[in-house]
Order: sequence, then structure tokens, then C-alpha cells
Amino acid sequence: MLILNDILIDEDIFLQKFVCDIKACKGECCIEGDSGAPLLEKELDDLERDFPFAKEYLEEKNIQAVEKQGFGVIDSDGDLGTPLVEGAECAYVTHQDGIAMCAYEKAFLEGKTSWRKPISCYLYPIRIDKVGPFKAIKFHRWHICKSAMRNGTQIGIPCYKFLQEPITQAFGKDFYKELCEVGKAYLKEKGL
Repeated sequence: MLILNDILIDEDIFLQKFVCDIKACKGECCIEGDSGAPLLEKELDDLERDFPFAKEYLEEKNIQAVEKQGFGVIDSDGDLGTPLVEGAECAYVTHQDGIAMCAYEKAFLEGKTSWRKPISCYLYPIRIDKVGPFKAIKFHRWHICKSAMRNGTQIGIPCYKFLQEPITQAFGKDFYKELCEVGKAYLKEKGL
């Protein structure tokens, strides 16, 4: 791992090519998994504030899951995450043309809200983790994203460039600029 401003950086974010291919995966990341998407404590306010807009796109079972469980739940690992519907899909998922997507993002894209969705979802496949006393940015490999890795390889876009906007939102413009410099130096050192 590399280090930037006391944050550990997984080299795979520079090495792995990645561009989401939503038509191939159908938004499976919103449905599959053992627990909901990771949440920051401060995002609970965003979820609650914008729920009336997201609710427009949700099925009744999803609305009931949120009303019963709350806007965030503590999972079996003790982490805060989104509530699930019947232990499966994220309670905030909606479906359009056979593709799962976040109801909050749908509201955002339609100009109804200024908040897009939880940062863990926006940053995916990057996950923010802890390694000892350090925050770490890691590339998360998941079988449902094979098409995104193929797509990124064909187009030639590495993960950190594909995720410029969410990385900038999460860490700031200066951090992203420095991350690009670190990535360029790392790839040059590796002869890539």
C-alpha cells in the first residue's frame, strides 16, 4: 500500500481498469450481499431529509422495511449500513427497465434533491476501511463487477480515474490531484 496524507492507498485503484457496465450487471451491487451498504453516521440525516423524494420510487415492501428498521441499521459486524428488505436487497433500491438503482440517486438525477446517495455506494468498488490507526482506500473485488473490469480494460480507464467525482466529493479536489500524482509516479515506477 502507498500512503497519501495519512491515508493508505491500495495500488489496485491505479492498476485495475474499471468502468461500470450497468447493462451487464443490472445493478446487482444494490441487491446482493450479506448486509446493507456502509453508511456514515452523518448520512442518516441525509437519508431522513430526502426520504420523501426517494419514497416516490420505492415499492411498499421497501418503504415498510425503512419504517420498521430505520434509515440505518447495525449489521452483524457492528457496522452501520442501509436496511435490507427481507435480508436481501437494499431497502433504498428501485428498478427501472430491469436495472436496480438507488432511489435517492434517481431523485438526485431528476433534480429533486442535492444529495446523491451514500458515499460508499458512490465510491464503489472503492471501500474506505481502517488498517490499524490509518484510514485506507481499497479496491474491492466482487464477481458481479467482472463486466466493469472488462469494460474498463477495453476503454483503458483505471478505477481512480473512473471514480474522480466521488473521490473528490469524499476527500476534496486537492486530495484527488495529489492522488493522480501518486498514481502517475507509481505507474511510472512499475514501468506501466
